[in-house]
Amino acid sequence: MTHRPIPPASFAVDNSAGNGGSGGHSVDGNGGRDDDSGRDRDVDRAGDVDRDPDSNREDGRSERAKREPMTVRPLRDRRYVVETDGGTYVVALDSGSCSCPDHEIRGSRCKHLRRVAIEVTEGRLPAPDERIGVCAVCGVETFVPFAASGPRLCERHGFDRGDAVRDRETGKLLVVTHVTERRADEYRTDEGRPIDQYPTNAAYGAHEPVVEAVYAESLGPAHGIDDARRYGFPASRLVPVDVDREE
Repeated sequence: MTHRPIPPASFAVDNSAGNGGSGGHSVDGNGGRDDDSGRDRDVDRAGDVDRDPDSNREDGRSERAKREPMTVRPLRDRRYVVETDGGTYVVALDSGSCSCPDHEIRGSRCKHLRRVAIEVTEGRLPAPDERIGVCAVCGVETFVPFAASGPRLCERHGFDRGDAVRDRETGKLLVVTHVTERRADEYRTDEGRPIDQYPTNAAYGAHEPVVEAVYAESLGPAHGIDDARRYGFPASRLVPVDVDREE
């Protein structure tokens, strides 16, 4: 006997087949079981098929992850602690595990795992390979590589190799070559003096990372930033420059 497949929930069942147009519901010939899954399916009066219970549970976890009150904090071992009204659990996002019963017993991707993933994706928490650091210039919290050491800079005060900058003290244009992990009171010049001991650096933080740069006037077609003499500056002494706008 050929069975007519039950259509997905978004389509109506053709009620005219196999029932003499009486308005009843046509089901397949195996006692209401679906051939593909072998699982009972409920058909409502409109002929729609109820969603898979497993799918409903997954959707429910996603919704609870978004709306239920939870407090999530990163731990020092790259895991996260999730505090809820029902208990406190530990999530390891990189391995996809949680200490809650829903995950440990049922093996489900629980609402706690989902909540941590949401907060990391939206930038409210550091990723497993990051930690919370503090910008040495403005003090704002920022995410830094987990194993990073030394002073760090936030996105607003950070620099990349090749950035054009201007020296606050002289007004001269420079090009960044490297942002070091050494503080201004640790970094020594060719003269053996710490950067922070120079009078022109007195107004800048000794705790700031040193940024190495070359003067733009020393560059040319045959003389790139790796060939020019490098100088060190406390990070806040240099100001980003929009070269195109200045020209």
